[in-house]
Amino acid sequence: MVQIQPEIKRAEELRQLLQQASYAYYVLDAPMMEDAVYDQLYRELQQLETEYPELITPDSPTQRVGERPATQFHSVRHNIPLYSLENAFNVEELQNWDQRWRRQVAKTEAEYVAELKIDGSAIALTYQDGILVRGATRGDGVMGEDITQNVRTIRSIPLRLNFDGIETIEKVEVRGEAFLPLDVFKQINEERQKAGEQLFANPRNAAAGTLRQLDSRIVAKRRLDFFAYTLHIPGMDDASIANTQWEALELLQKMGFRVNPNHKLCASLADVADYYKYWDTERLNLPYMTDGVVVKLNSFKLQEQLGFTQKFPRWAVALKYPAEEAPTRVENIAVNVGRTGALTPLAEMRPVQLAGTTVSRATLHNSDRIAQLDIRIGDTVIVRKAGEIIPEVVRVLKELRPADTQPFIMPSHCPVCGQPVVRETGEAVTRCVNASCQAILKGSIEHWVSRDALDVKGVGEKLVHQLVDKGLVHSVADLYDLTTEQLFALERMGKKSAEKLIEAIAQSKNQPWSRVLYGLGIRHIGSVNAQLLTEKYRTVEQLSTAKQSEIAGIYGIGAEIAQSVYQWFQIDANQTLIKRLQGAGLKFANTAEITDVNHANLKLVGKTFVITGTLPTLKRDEAKALIQKAGGKVTDSVSKKTDYLVVGEDAGSKLEKAQALGVAQLTEAQLLDLLQGE
Repeated sequence: MVQIQPEIKRAEELRQLLQQASYAYYVLDAPMMEDAVYDQLYRELQQLETEYPELITPDSPTQRVGERPATQFHSVRHNIPLYSLENAFNVEELQNWDQRWRRQVAKTEAEYVAELKIDGSAIALTYQDGILVRGATRGDGVMGEDITQNVRTIRSIPLRLNFDGIETIEKVEVRGEAFLPLDVFKQINEERQKAGEQLFANPRNAAAGTLRQLDSRIVAKRRLDFFAYTLHIPGMDDASIANTQWEALELLQKMGFRVNPNHKLCASLADVADYYKYWDTERLNLPYMTDGVVVKLNSFKLQEQLGFTQKFPRWAVALKYPAEEAPTRVENIAVNVGRTGALTPLAEMRPVQLAGTTVSRATLHNSDRIAQLDIRIGDTVIVRKAGEIIPEVVRVLKELRPADTQPFIMPSHCPVCGQPVVRETGEAVTRCVNASCQAILKGSIEHWVSRDALDVKGVGEKLVHQLVDKGLVHSVADLYDLTTEQLFALERMGKKSAEKLIEAIAQSKNQPWSRVLYGLGIRHIGSVNAQLLTEKYRTVEQLSTAKQSEIAGIYGIGAEIAQSVYQWFQIDANQTLIKRLQGAGLKFANTAEITDVNHANLKLVGKTFVITGTLPTLKRDEAKALIQKAGGKVTDSVSKKTDYLVVGEDAGSKLEKAQALGVAQLTEAQLLDLLQGE
């Protein structure tokens, strides 16, 4: 018994947290965690109870079918139970599900229907003689809440069915998902922010909260959408009108429902796996949220043979994508120093699988964020990875906080050089201002050799650290004084590798003035701003003697950037660095005749572009750079504010949305004509 003491404590923690989450979601209508997080905690408890059956208690969430619905709405019993789905989290678990149902029936061949799992709120619709008479929430699957008035406001739900030749059916049950499109969700949160109201955490929460509004006028304003995915005809054999799930989806469309167009009939489990893998990345281009794929056996006869467990249909499974949020525990809080001297706190955590990768560190941004989170070493936290290289901590689960934790305080001195740090008025960032700090030096060199700057092949983080730690490099200018012999003496460095590095460093001298300016690492100067500045100021002498007001007058620069550039050139050490780099042969002037940049030369000012598909000759980042150089803006998703969609091969869903919104489409050739002013 002594050996499982930690498991007893952890199981109790999980039961308590999951019960709180269920109460918040089903009763208070105030979800406290994402579905993916709940699923992960639930599976952890489930695994503990499997390994140690004595831990199972009558009040464990694993022993409960569902929670009672809230009492603000009239409770109704579903004519047909609205079951949830068993979850699978990878292709291997999908195969395990497939093997389980095959053991139940003597059948070796089967078709599958794969449908995107919409991240919204499930509802059940009842039609009597073709007229919508009831809409209900899922609730616990047996009892739901009558939200008919709210359902009637959803324009994609027909009030009268188009029976298409089957008028004799008295009652029809339709199941589907109500959801908020991403652009509508964004607009709602913008309006709530202006009104000083709490923002919705995500579209799913917003959809669930909207459906349970007591005032249906509010529901109408929020423009919910709906996809139908299941059809039931109580009291008669479904096979008389549809023999398969595929046929049922077609029938739903004929009846007047929206059906997600991305469903697929799969002849094998391998086809299902291919569908799942395809949408793993492509789903990010959809105008709505989806967190997985629902896999159903196509045959209704086979579905009937398999039936249900206490909680799930045996003939369907939800194959979910790796979570973009997950719980883990903070083991330490470290502080990194970047090339600008900024101190960035990082949570070092127990490794956790997140969005397909193992995550053990997450950014905490700055001291303000730490105070807002009240994060401490030992806390259980929710960490998110949504396109970021280093994930971030979303919130702390204070219910699981150990009793002996202490608030974290940012250091008063640089953890690398030991010098006092400063935090300027109006800024959230704490900085080391010691120009000799090795952390700042290493970051500056890594930036200088990066792809968008001088693009020095073969000089990576480990080599930079060796060069600085051994005292071979004290500034980026020292790179150009390195010898083959010095590099050859470093760890894991052969003679040929050393010679190639010396050649790569020499080749960087051919990079244009704009890249050199970007490589200097002046605060707020990105590659596009560097291009604008070097087109206006053709030499470093012109830029270094320019007035701050003149720099700010360049379209696209502004006062903050101008101040940063002006102040950088006033520092004597920076002027010395420029002279050394000029002496090494770096380019600090444009060699070609360039017309001064002004508003008239920026042909795409005020225009917003989205790029989709594979272009014939340009890479996507090249096309983006050309648009930005001409003053245009490039975004990732199509909306009403998009002026042009640049279309290549295999354009996908962005093209469909652009066509629906009336957004103009351009080929690569037409884009180039537009850039040339033709």
